[in-house]
Amino acid sequence: MRRARERRLTAGVECLPDGAVHARVWAPRCTTVEAVLDTDRGRRWTLQPETDGFFSGDLDGAQAADRYWFLLDGARLRPDPVSRWQPDGPHGPSAIVDPSSFRWTDGKWRGVEPRRQVLYEMHVGTYTPEGTWTAAAAGLDALADLGITIVEMMPVSDFAGRFGWGYDGVNLYAPTRLYGRPDDLRAFVDRAHALGLGVILDVVYNHLGPDGNYLPDFSPEYFTDKYENDWGQSINFEGPRPAREFFVENAAYWIDEFHFDGLRLDATQDMKDASPEHVIGEIVRRTRAAAGDRRVLIVAENEPQDTSIVRAREAGGHGVDAVWNDDFHHTAVVALTGRREAYYQDYKGSCQEFISCAKYGYLYQGQWYGWQKKRRGTPALDLPAYQFVTYLENHDQVANSAFGRRLHQLSSPSRLRAITALTLLGPATPMLFQGQEFASSAPFLFFADHKRELHEPINSGRRQFLSQFPSVADPQVQSVLPPAVGTEPYDRSKLDPLERERNSGWLALHRDLLALRRTDPVIQRAGEGRPDGAIIAPEAFLLRYQGGVDGDRLLLVNLGCDLDVTPVPEPLLAPPAGSRWERQWSSEAPEYGGNGTARVRPHSFLRIPGESTVLLRSVKGPIEDDGTDDAVGKEDA
Repeated sequence: MRRARERRLTAGVECLPDGAVHARVWAPRCTTVEAVLDTDRGRRWTLQPETDGFFSGDLDGAQAADRYWFLLDGARLRPDPVSRWQPDGPHGPSAIVDPSSFRWTDGKWRGVEPRRQVLYEMHVGTYTPEGTWTAAAAGLDALADLGITIVEMMPVSDFAGRFGWGYDGVNLYAPTRLYGRPDDLRAFVDRAHALGLGVILDVVYNHLGPDGNYLPDFSPEYFTDKYENDWGQSINFEGPRPAREFFVENAAYWIDEFHFDGLRLDATQDMKDASPEHVIGEIVRRTRAAAGDRRVLIVAENEPQDTSIVRAREAGGHGVDAVWNDDFHHTAVVALTGRREAYYQDYKGSCQEFISCAKYGYLYQGQWYGWQKKRRGTPALDLPAYQFVTYLENHDQVANSAFGRRLHQLSSPSRLRAITALTLLGPATPMLFQGQEFASSAPFLFFADHKRELHEPINSGRRQFLSQFPSVADPQVQSVLPPAVGTEPYDRSKLDPLERERNSGWLALHRDLLALRRTDPVIQRAGEGRPDGAIIAPEAFLLRYQGGVDGDRLLLVNLGCDLDVTPVPEPLLAPPAGSRWERQWSSEAPEYGGNGTARVRPHSFLRIPGESTVLLRSVKGPIEDDGTDDAVGKEDA
């Protein structure tokens, strides 16, 4: 077993440092396991049984790029559960990959911090017309120029069909052949690091897809019926160690062999585990160990809003860095569209909700939640703002509508500019969804490509899911809903790169806001403390950032009509001693399509344009009104 000790992974077929090719597989339900070369040579090797259900052995004569199967009990040819590449998809043979052959250039890259980041969610298949890692890598310069700091890549583990979102992965170690070869993914990450961009990967450890999952042929103990699951059979994290290790080691694998800068854990509420160390905590620990001296970012989705996931292990938590905040999204969508159907019904899009999100993260931290008819959330009053990821669009929420429309198609331009500014200048960690930065006209629809017998269940299931919205349950809408299976929704969801130039005003808005977030010393630090806030009119509010020697910042958000702030019995509107307010930025600047913003006069009331966000900064000096514009207030961002 000397060579087994040299392995990078517990199982799979590996090229060892001494030049040998070694196979190891966990198949406790099998009596015999052979490795079979899928070539005219037809070579096969009998693997020797170990303890605990493992079989292993050298594959003399095999080499990188060879395709192979595991033959179980002399009767069933199956791909390797730990295959590093499936050139023909989940139902085809596996291919031997030597990860050490790729020449990395990111030796000086030190990873990413949890603070002061801007995420960008990307679906590789629709991000470019080509839908490949190589094409997507060519667009990384534009994201770096925009001010993005981390790309959050939607799942890439191989799955059945010609396209899909990636959440039905079945070959968890094999980057999907649909986007290129494994080294193309490595090249994407390497290029991102050269530009100063981090890359984290969305991973799914709560279920496997409905087509191409061969794990039960090796052992039924990968799964359990002990827990209910929203998407199928639950994963058995409490079972035999090799079953749990398959998933835990996968998390570290992406960090080690592909240099990812962290993970986004999908639907952690369905990662059920009563082990002494919860599997999420072990994934976090093992992922950080795999990174060595590089820093990694672990983000989680948790629908019930259980904040223990981001608490330290010593406090009974799992040590995750940040969580998605659907509460912010939901209140923002209500404010933008006026629609309160289905899971939006418990939100009003009010000023107080926005202030509470900025100060406390989740809106629901244990109160009664009408939509689910139960209490939702756990306390988060002590958590810093940067531990919450806020967004106006993401893959789920854009697609969770009748036609996958973007928010710029559902709201007024000025209102969307105002709430975009609140999102990107707010204290939480912001995330953009691909195309949002240039108001993409492409929808983002649900799309999948499965075998024919799954078409109707998927289409009907999608219609049923969307029917929770009464307007979508309308028979007229039901009759024109786009299909969930087929090329149409996939092709329509692809971004048009030419829109970046055509919609330059939206791109300028996002670029300027992210520049402010990056360069303004007070906005930079906002996520590490708590802003204060106040309602100053029925549809207007402010956030106050205290900056010490750098002065204070005042973010004024007006979602109503033009507002003259008078009277002003609100102390947060007062500038610091010996200072005055000057306008630093406005969402109504003409270059964004706005109509301009009145100047700030120290001896007059504030005038805030309707549906706008205005950023003021305090500057030391006399407060006499000289009748001129602000010294630095001419839309200088």
